[in-house]
Amino acid sequence: MLATLVAEAWSLVRRRDFEAIRCLGGTAPVTRQSGKTKLVIKRRAVCKSLSAAFHVLGGVAVKHDPVSRTKYEELRGKGHGYCRSVRTVCDRLLFVARVILEKGELFDKEFRKPLPDAA
Repeated sequence: MLATLVAEAWSLVRRRDFEAIRCLGGTAPVTRQSGKTKLVIKRRAVCKSLSAAFHVLGGVAVKHDPVSRTKYEELRGKGHGYCRSVRTVCDRLLFVARVILEKGELFDKEFRKPLPDAA
């Protein structure tokens, strides 16, 4: 997923333009409304490879991340479909990535600490 993001949207990542990344990857919804109705639909003008990479990222996060799993189950409980729920989970992960990049710190602060000896 990261390789696809870097290949397809390097300039957007460099500028930290996550709204454009959301649109290009298909996680940002499109709202169509008139006087009486409001309809939220999937964005169709997307980069296919980036959209597929985001879909895989969301699916893997739902399986392995408890927070993403909870969000996914909440959306499915509301009656949303599988794809829409995965897109929403991926959108949340992009938000987390944006915050991490803006703060300039590691997601797992314990990552660089040495492991205790197993001996």
